[in-house]
Amino acid sequence: MVQLTPQSRIFVALQPADFRRGIDGLAALCRAQLAEDPFSGAIFVFRNRRATALKLLCYDGQGFWLCHKRLSQGRLSWWPTSAQASHRLSARELQILLWNGNPEDAGMAEDWRRVA
Repeated sequence: MVQLTPQSRIFVALQPADFRRGIDGLAALCRAQLAEDPFSGAIFVFRNRRATALKLLCYDGQGFWLCHKRLSQGRLSWWPTSAQASHRLSARELQILLWNGNPEDAGMAEDWRRVA
């Protein structure tokens, strides 16, 4: 099972991916477009061109997890934009995105950090 923790590194690919790609194709996108190592244990999030589905790719030390979510109706209400190839999300922002929400409108407090 893929575990989301506050320490999880999550990268969102900003450009749509061809959803005919499987694990090997998405891992190649991680290397080529995102300049990230798919074996690093990070979670990589991709969307299709129509913004009706998401795929998550994660390596857990033994093998890859590929999770696919297709919305039953409508399209994703939010997707990050940037000049970069990827966007970092926190675990709680990913949870909001998976429920088709907008993490920017959630009004969450800043991530907790140790002061000293």
